[in-house]
Amino acid sequence: MHEMSWIILIILTACLLPYVFTIIAKLAAGFDFKDNENPREFLAKTTGLAARAHAAQQNSFESLPLFIASILIAEYLVMPSATILILGSAYLVLRVVYGLCYLANLATLRSIIWFLSMACPILLLVICIKLL
Repeated sequence: MHEMSWIILIILTACLLPYVFTIIAKLAAGFDFKDNENPREFLAKTTGLAARAHAAQQNSFESLPLFIASILIAEYLVMPSATILILGSAYLVLRVVYGLCYLANLATLRSIIWFLSMACPILLLVICIKLL
């Protein structure tokens, strides 16, 4: 597979990851079709695992703009694909681990993993600045 294909796959996976947490939240809370009339209100009232999965979903969506922007800027500036793949893959793996920590209620480890995951797109952007 071409390196660019892997980069696109990483972006796609990162974009779909929040929906995995959404499904977990809804399943854990006993989501029913009638709850689809106002799913945000339903999820806002959840507790325990469902609430943590919902929070992981929200945070995953919140981190996406920085990640996508950093990948696209790196590609635009023709950064070596290996660097983009390494930092993009690291971000993705760390976001999965972050979500698992959230589900397991491991708050301190979750915060450390969050910091590391956010460092990946920030580092990409810093490298981009140095390329200019």
